[in-house]
Amino acid sequence: MFKRLTIAVVAIVFVLVFALLTAFYLHRVSISQRPSEIQNTSTLLKQVQTISELATVKYVFEKLVILEDVKWYGENRVMLVAHGIVKAGIDFQKLGTNDLEVVQKKISIKLPRPQITDAYLDDKKTQILERNTGLMRSFDRDLEQNARRQAVDDLRRAARNNGIMKDAEERARIQVANLFRQLGFTEVEFR
Repeated sequence: MFKRLTIAVVAIVFVLVFALLTAFYLHRVSISQRPSEIQNTSTLLKQVQTISELATVKYVFEKLVILEDVKWYGENRVMLVAHGIVKAGIDFQKLGTNDLEVVQKKISIKLPRPQITDAYLDDKKTQILERNTGLMRSFDRDLEQNARRQAVDDLRRAARNNGIMKDAEERARIQVANLFRQLGFTEVEFR
C-alpha cells in the first residue's frame, strides 16, 4: 500500500512538472513571435547652440534607449544613454541666380529651405547602462547597433519636434544679414 502511494505521488509530481514546463514553453513561444521591442522614453534637450558653418544651429540631446530581443529560449537586452547631436542649416549651394536681387545698396535674397545636415551620437558620452544575454542565447552584436540607429532616428525626430528647422532659418537670416551688412549693403530683405 505504501509503495502504491509513493508511485501515485511521484506520478502526480511528474504530471505537474510536465504541465508547468509545457505552459512555460508555450508562453515563451508566444513571446518569441513578437518583434523586438523598443521602449519609448523621453528625450531631453540639453543645449541649443549657434554655429557658423553651413549648419547654423546645433541641438544636443540625451535619450535612454532600451532594446529587447525576446525568444522562447532566452532574451537579449541592451540599455544605453545616447548622447546625440543634431545639426541643421541652409545649403547655400541651392541658391540660384533668381534668388538674389541687388539694387544699389539693397539686397533681396530668397534662402533655401533649412535642412538637417547631420545627426550622430557622441561615442565618448554615450554609455551602455545594461547589456543582458540570456543563458541559452549568444551575444547579439547587432542589438547594440540597432539601439544606436534607433537613438539617432529618435534624436532627429526630437530635433524636428523641438523646432530645429525654425531655429536654423532664423539664425541663417541673422548670419546672412550680418555678412551683407559687412559687405556694405545698408538694407537686407528676405523673401
